[in-house]
Amino acid sequence: MNKSRQQHLTRWLRQQRRHAERWLRLTTLLGLASALLIIMQAWLLASLLQALIIEQQPRDTLFSYFLLLLLCFVLRAAFNYAREQAGFHAGQAIRQALRKQVLDRLAELGPAWIQGKPAGSWATLLLEQIEEMQDYYARYLPQMTLAVLIPFCILLTLFPLNWAAGLILFVTAPLIPLFMALVGMGAADANRRNFITLARLSGDFLDRLRGRETLRLFHRGEAEKTAIANSTTDFRQRTMEVLRLAFLSSAVLEFFASLAIAVVAVYFGFSYLGELHLGDYGKGVTLFAGFLALILAPEFFQPLRDLGTFYHAKAQAVGAADALERFMQEVPDVASQQGQRPFAINAPIEMQAKDLLICTPNGKTLCGPLSFSLAAGQRVALIGQSGAGKTALMNALLGFLPYQGSLIVNGVELRDLARDDWHRHLAWVGQNPHLPASTIRDNILMSTPYAANRFAEVLQACGINEFLPRLPQGLDTMPADGGSGLSVGQAQRIAVARALYKPACLLLLDEPAASLDALSEMHVMQALNQAATQQTTLMITHQLDNVKDWDVIWVMQNGQLIQQGNWQQLSEQPGQFKQLLKHRQQEVS
Repeated sequence: MNKSRQQHLTRWLRQQRRHAERWLRLTTLLGLASALLIIMQAWLLASLLQALIIEQQPRDTLFSYFLLLLLCFVLRAAFNYAREQAGFHAGQAIRQALRKQVLDRLAELGPAWIQGKPAGSWATLLLEQIEEMQDYYARYLPQMTLAVLIPFCILLTLFPLNWAAGLILFVTAPLIPLFMALVGMGAADANRRNFITLARLSGDFLDRLRGRETLRLFHRGEAEKTAIANSTTDFRQRTMEVLRLAFLSSAVLEFFASLAIAVVAVYFGFSYLGELHLGDYGKGVTLFAGFLALILAPEFFQPLRDLGTFYHAKAQAVGAADALERFMQEVPDVASQQGQRPFAINAPIEMQAKDLLICTPNGKTLCGPLSFSLAAGQRVALIGQSGAGKTALMNALLGFLPYQGSLIVNGVELRDLARDDWHRHLAWVGQNPHLPASTIRDNILMSTPYAANRFAEVLQACGINEFLPRLPQGLDTMPADGGSGLSVGQAQRIAVARALYKPACLLLLDEPAASLDALSEMHVMQALNQAATQQTTLMITHQLDNVKDWDVIWVMQNGQLIQQGNWQQLSEQPGQFKQLLKHRQQEVS
């Protein structure tokens, strides 16, 4: 990573502090208050030693000094605790804001764009890489300010007492951030390479886990095991490289800090021996001044030590920000491609497409040109072999893929419609049911108002009443993440119930009966066939037996609509549908 890129990412990271500006200010103020207490504590200690050793004052007369010293200890502990809490809340607020930005952008891009990358890489981006920014905002960023303010306050304390001690600290202080920066540039680059390796490893591992049955059938298990072992070894080596640089940064800081403190100690030692006569403004070096300088010398470098301790947090944050900022800046700006025209209608939806070319977000043509007409209230079944372009057409209708040509919806071009308004009139059921809400009831209702009679009808129609008594809390049962705890068939029935309960004008179905057992498929298809008569419906399916009574069947091949007609018409004429039907009959027999 070149220097200009690091500087750009650092500026980007600092821009995100606006999400927790108050927490960051509070963290800095608490750190500064703690530092002022350290100075006061050192002043009290030096005063006590001066009074006890040099002035020979009775201990009883110094009781107030001891009480103030105890109060400093207590307040410092309280301020440090409050600072840690404020820093945590600052990092938490910024991480939540960044995750929201990423999730909002992914929602804009839609599933058609997201599925182009392994799910593991998205998990790494949302969890690992954003999580690595916690210490940068909670510790490093406030410490940057404190690393300037605290030494400045200490110098203001020391210079009036002894300018030589203050000068030693002032001259040696810049050496530490200079060498830390030299080491840190390599650490940031190492962290960036480490995050890239981690994202690749996560994506590859999840893909292999999902395809383990295929790998087993083709006897690729041992080869993939070796590939994963090599990837993990590479990741381990890169992690050790990051740790080596982090330890090097700490070692450089400790060396120069120890050297500077030693010089201060040597100066005062020779001064007390009468060998040096400078820095004391002609008043002589007192025990108070020497002891105060020696107590504050480590504290002078402590903010820089802390900054060095947290410096690897900056390197981690810069490495993590590389992928995050690139994602936020370089992915297609789908929001600018979306229309803003409101869409409000209560009638069934009709569509007309002419010379429709469906494209990827980057402009590559997926299928087309397509020309079709979908009448209001019509039921259309879309069939074809895998890769024919069915899912691309479905994603275009959902508004997740751009297109060229014309796609008119009730007299309005689809690309001109606001996506949120358009989605309010749609109901969709896919192959893999998702149950994001906390209970089964909420997964059916979502944002739709509750209507008792309609709700009961949907439960009955989708066959949910059949397994509901077996659930521990009925409709209030909490399905685990991804619907685990329910069978795939049961989760799909809930997903279908959600689509049917929503008052939609267009019902889009993407192989809703795929991978279901016979009982679940019967419940799902009965409910969908009944609901399909109440609004315009388009269903992708490979189950030819389920579409005999549908109004129209579209056959896709190589991105083209090659046949359109009802079951009777297509089964009598030569073409792709007849071949699919014949192949299906051979499988059954």
